[in-house]
Amino acid sequence: MSGLFITFEGPEGAGKSTNLQVFAQALNAAGCQPLLTREPGGTSVAERIRDVLLSHHEERMCSDAELLLMFAARAQHLHALIKPALDAGRVVISDRFTDATYAYQGGGRGIPVERIASLETWVQGELRPDITVIFDVPVEVGMARARARSELDRFEVEEQSFFEAVRNTYLSRAAAEPQRYRVIDASGDLQQVAAAMQPVINEVLERWHA
Repeated sequence: MSGLFITFEGPEGAGKSTNLQVFAQALNAAGCQPLLTREPGGTSVAERIRDVLLSHHEERMCSDAELLLMFAARAQHLHALIKPALDAGRVVISDRFTDATYAYQGGGRGIPVERIASLETWVQGELRPDITVIFDVPVEVGMARARARSELDRFEVEEQSFFEAVRNTYLSRAAAEPQRYRVIDASGDLQQVAAAMQPVINEVLERWHA
């Protein structure tokens, strides 16, 4: 029995975390109870790594250390939570996964794609998301939302050019592999975004029932 692995992605302020709850509620209403998790994080060890990654430090964290910490958290997350749930036939929805690494550490930090791909294969083997939903929003809109909601973390204080590179990386990955990605315009209100998610919700339920 094999589960279904869904990931939610997008730049800062795209609303993916809020919309993940709406998505999950729709699945629950149809009798499907997904396991919700997040990256970096998802388990007690991985959440401690998340704190290191998102916190501000007097010492500047180098890009390679950041990348390796991301995959260290991911390795623990996969081993302790995601793989067992998928093996049990669960639908797993993760708020961010490896596409975020390609977007933030690859696009934003400029780390070569080949280096990220090597770690992806090492940590994940052949495991890839079945469906990746990208919530797309113009950078200026997303950052205005991020500033309004809470104190900015270590990533959210980056320059606009960083987030333009993040967004462009997400969109280019989606264009290169349309069979896995579903891009949703997240610039509208919650009702508009919920309506745009409905075809993906229907697709997940169809695959879950199959």
